[in-house]
Amino acid sequence: MILATLVLFCCSAVPAAIPHSASASLATAPEPAAATTVTASEPEERSSSTSAKPDAPNPKVSVAAANSETESTSLALEPAPAPASLKSPMKPATPESYETARQRKIWYGLMAAGHGAAAFDAWTTRRAISGGYGTEGDPLQRPFANSGAIYATTQVVPALMDFLGHRMMRSESPTIRKFWWIPQAASTGVSLGAGIHNYRVVH
Repeated sequence: MILATLVLFCCSAVPAAIPHSASASLATAPEPAAATTVTASEPEERSSSTSAKPDAPNPKVSVAAANSETESTSLALEPAPAPASLKSPMKPATPESYETARQRKIWYGLMAAGHGAAAFDAWTTRRAISGGYGTEGDPLQRPFANSGAIYATTQVVPALMDFLGHRMMRSESPTIRKFWWIPQAASTGVSLGAGIHNYRVVH
């Protein structure tokens, strides 16, 4: 009888222990949630500590760099000056630009002297041939020496020298422009020398 009483007591004690263990497990079950809350609060503490740190200092800008930036900005705002070529365009060199007023006057003077010397040569030649003092030495002028046509034919060479001198005056070569007066001067000298010779023959 005592043995049966112990068996009943043990059987009744076992179910009571199971709920106790279950209640213990239930009591200990919320612990992971608490750990979760603890781990979740760690980023908040880190973020708060990170936000609490002071900001990094701004980089220092040198005075020279600031001045250069200011100058570049002012230059960009100011309009660029117009090139000199646009303000006063240069005229292209032309043959007329090489000829000066002084040279033109000299050219006209040499032209008058050349044609006058040719007329003097024709007059003295005509006079010498008419008087029987000699004959015309120029084969090109000989057919006209016995007529008044010699006054016209002697003007051909001075006219050609005038044209040549004028072309040389307007030449693009500086060297040629320096000696533009030589053709007219040579023609004048030859005609004047021939006329003086003819005059001396008669007298």
